Amino acid sequence: MTDVEMARIEAGMVGLHDARRKLRWSVALEPFEIGVYPVTQQQLAEIIGEPAPHPRRPATEVSWLRTIRFCNALSEWEGLDAAYTFDGEDVTWHVDSDGYRLPTEAEWEFACRAGSNGPHYGPLAEVAWTSADGVTTPQDVGGKHPNLNGLFDTLGNVWEWCWNLLDPARYDSYRVFRGGGFADDAWSVRASTRRGGPHRASQDDVGFRLARGGFDGTDAAQGWSAAIDAGRGSDDGLSPLGWTPRGRRPETRA
Repeated sequence: MTDVEMARIEAGMVGLHDARRKLRWSVALEPFEIGVYPVTQQQLAEIIGEPAPHPRRPATEVSWLRTIRFCNALSEWEGLDAAYTFDGEDVTWHVDSDGYRLPTEAEWEFACRAGSNGPHYGPLAEVAWTSADGVTTPQDVGGKHPNLNGLFDTLGNVWEWCWNLLDPARYDSYRVFRGGGFADDAWSVRASTRRGGPHRASQDDVGFRLARGGFDGTDAAQGWSAAIDAGRGSDDGLSPLGWTPRGRRPETRA
C-alpha cells in the first residue's frame, strides 16, 4: 500500500461563517492530523479497487459515501478502529476513534490557511491549479508550492469533501466540499468558499483528503456536533435573495 503521508496540525482557533444565516463564530481545535496530499488514484485503487489510469492525480468521481467507505477500509488495513458506522446511508462518526476520516470544515480551513488571514495562503499561480492555468483535468498532486503546514493542493486542483452537512434546511443530505478546482477562477479558489453536493453524487473535480484524530465525547468534535446539525435542519426563512434552489450545485461564498 502506498503510504498516506500525514501532517500534524497543532491546536488553534479558526473563524467560520454561515452565509445564509449571516453568522460568524470561532472554533477552538485540538491537535489533529491531515493528509499532505489529496488521496490519489493509486491509493484509491490499492484499497477499494478503483481504476488508476493516472496514479498521481487526485482520486475524483468519488461520492461522499464512497470516501467514508475508503476511510474505514484504510483503517482496517492499518489495524485502526473504524471512524464510521453505517445504518443504510446514515453514517455515524465515532469521534473517539483514531481511524482515518474526513476532516471537519473547521479542521480543513484551519489546515488550509496555515496562519494566513487572506483568501489565499500564497500567490495563487504558485500554489493552486486553477482556470488561469488552462488545464482541462486534475493535475498530479504536489505540482505547486505547499502552504506553511506543508500541505499541497488545498487550494485548486480538486475540491475536497469534508464531514459536515452543507445546509440541511435547504439541501437535505448535501455534504460540503472545499478548496476549489482546476476549472475554477480566483473567486472560487479561496480558503473560505463553501460548496457541496449530494452524498451519493460524484464529480470530475471533487476529491478528498484524509484526517485522523480521536477526541473525548460521542457526538461533537472539532467544530461539529450532531445537535448543531439538527438545529440547522429547520427552515428559518433566512435564505438570502438568489439562494441556489435545490437540485443545482449549491454554493456560498465569503
